[in-house]
Amino acid sequence: MSPAEKLRALLAQDKLHVMPCCFDALSAKLVQQANFDLTFMSGFATSASRIGQPDLGLMSYGEVLDQARNITEATTIPLIADGDTGYGNAMNVRRTVAGFAKAGAAAVMIEDQLAPKRCGHTPGKAVVSREEAFDRIRAANDARAEGADILILARTDARHDHGLTEAIDRASKFRELGADILFVEAPKTEEEMKILCRELPGPKMANIVEGGETPDLPHSELRDIGYSIAAYPLTLMAAAMQAMNTVLDALSKDNPRDPHLMDFKTLRDKIGFNSYYTNSEQYKSSNRECKL
Repeated sequence: MSPAEKLRALLAQDKLHVMPCCFDALSAKLVQQANFDLTFMSGFATSASRIGQPDLGLMSYGEVLDQARNITEATTIPLIADGDTGYGNAMNVRRTVAGFAKAGAAAVMIEDQLAPKRCGHTPGKAVVSREEAFDRIRAANDARAEGADILILARTDARHDHGLTEAIDRASKFRELGADILFVEAPKTEEEMKILCRELPGPKMANIVEGGETPDLPHSELRDIGYSIAAYPLTLMAAAMQAMNTVLDALSKDNPRDPHLMDFKTLRDKIGFNSYYTNSEQYKSSNRECKL
């Protein structure tokens, strides 16, 4: 099955798929090793890890595409890539969608923010007009019609400035234009989440940012509300940063570090050293000297 086919099969299941979001190949491998069915390349976390900068449109299309390719080469579970605003006009959107399909992504997210985009739970974000937003999704669908084997995750941030009704109207139109998964960013209450799932067709994604605007509900409640995917974009990044700060503090004070560290054997195994050595055994030549 192609990555897109794997994701379609998951979405056909009547269940909530919990989706920890990755930011590089190693974090994606850990998600897969923990037996999660899919992952998302968080733009917030990827920008922080790759260029050490906030998610404010500073990463280029090429940098994001390269990071996605690294992830898909290291894992086999479906990856949803963050295509931001498509990196330009509708023609750029077409190129973006086609590029992520070639890189092995199962889906690509295209959003209606005004460029440069911002994290959905930070100040200052704004959306483009309805017409421009719809053109982005039309262009994404056209890229797929030309052979890009990929799903389209359509995101709207209209809730922030224009209210829930506008966000629902936009997302509903996205679905008409070919979007496979709908994502209304930052509903503020559980009731808003229920309204979204009741009024919008097809699979919906909830975006759960610890400390963000959307209620951090238990998985069972998200499932009952009607979500197909629950994304956790910053959980792994926040955990990694907290752990690194803790051990850096211990190191600076010459305190014991062992309680905060993964043991060396487990670390090697999770990175892939042991499987590498096992696989390489079959290629070892005999000890006989080569005779010319």
